Amino acid sequence: MKLVSRNFATPDSHKLAVYEQSGGYARIRKALEMEPQKIIDEVITSNLRGLGGAGFPAGRKWSFLPKGNPKPRYLVVNADEGEPGTCKDKYIMTYDPHLLLEGIMIASWAINSHTCFIYIRGEYVKQARILEEAIAEAKAAGYLGDKIFGKDFPLEVIVHRGAGAYICGEETSLLNSLEGQRGWPRLKPPFPAVEGYLACPTIVNNVETISYVPWVIELGGQKFAELGSERNGGLRLYSVSGCVNKPGVYELPMGTPLREIIFEHAGGLPEGRTLKAVIPGGSSAPVLTAAEIDIPMDFDSLAKAGSMLGSAGIIVFDDSVNLVEALAVLIRFYAHESCGQCTPCREGTGWMRKIIARVLDGGGRPADPDNLLRIANNIIGRSICPLGEAASLPVIGFVTKFRAEFEEYIATSRKVDAPATTSRMAAAL
Repeated sequence: MKLVSRNFATPDSHKLAVYEQSGGYARIRKALEMEPQKIIDEVITSNLRGLGGAGFPAGRKWSFLPKGNPKPRYLVVNADEGEPGTCKDKYIMTYDPHLLLEGIMIASWAINSHTCFIYIRGEYVKQARILEEAIAEAKAAGYLGDKIFGKDFPLEVIVHRGAGAYICGEETSLLNSLEGQRGWPRLKPPFPAVEGYLACPTIVNNVETISYVPWVIELGGQKFAELGSERNGGLRLYSVSGCVNKPGVYELPMGTPLREIIFEHAGGLPEGRTLKAVIPGGSSAPVLTAAEIDIPMDFDSLAKAGSMLGSAGIIVFDDSVNLVEALAVLIRFYAHESCGQCTPCREGTGWMRKIIARVLDGGGRPADPDNLLRIANNIIGRSICPLGEAASLPVIGFVTKFRAEFEEYIATSRKVDAPATTSRMAAAL
């Protein structure tokens, strides 16, 4: 069964005429005949979770908007897709932008918002253009602007391009950037639903989350919930990359077993290779060993297993991959993307980057695995936003579960005259 991905292979699927031929914009017409609270109730019943990574129930988030607040309300769509291993939102914006717009219209009607910002990562130049063209088509057809589908409900949708900062995928950093401030995370509370964009009530939802809203309206909340697993309603897009024969984006029910995704949908591993490790939810999710992949891919099951579903970016490693080098790539990314506001994250990620770079350059020390674990554990819980944990959890997972590989690498690659300070490789990283 396909919902948000059903038009991906249709020629010119990004155009209004093609979208309407497949039943597009029928759900917003239905929603406009419903009371806004009824829509929120259906989304709550659907068990639709935040599919950007946090997994917070979308309907509950909408219900947090303060009653009786005279300030305007805003809807912000988080299209700042920057999690390594994740490319699902890119597909939606490329191949079905009108589905996203229909979801925006329904959500805006439900929360009484007349302005929506789509905050898109700066590298998505093509997708920003496609969205702007889709908005122009919808306006020309009278679907957006002063009225939507003849309803006395004005709605403007604005595409705002970011400047390439991973930290702006975090909702409060995104809001600061949207306001023209430095993209630094804010302390919470207050939460954006109470004080968000310009200190007004704001709902921030991911592209994929909003794109499933029309299907909640079409199917009904209960039927949508039944498509997935307990407390994890509907389907979702799984991005599969790494050592598989058929990397790609697969739409499957929430709770589909990880083994099934890798060996059936993604075609398994290259011939002669064996599975070594899997990152199940984007690079910030703790790694799983080959013995741990018989697990449902939903938020609750992975949390119980000590990992995260996150953005559902599945990265597969076979026995040809050096996990020390793989972790070095991740640490380098997070050290580069740390915004620098919090001392533990700023200094800790940089420290871990230097240690792993020294290890790669033959200057590893027996104490380095323990040092990496100590640094990572001292970052967790001590930063304003989740980037500190996003940087630490992969380190803890890799070093703990594959410690023997790290120790062997240090022992066999150590140079006799290894420098005690940051080396050439460290400088490069």
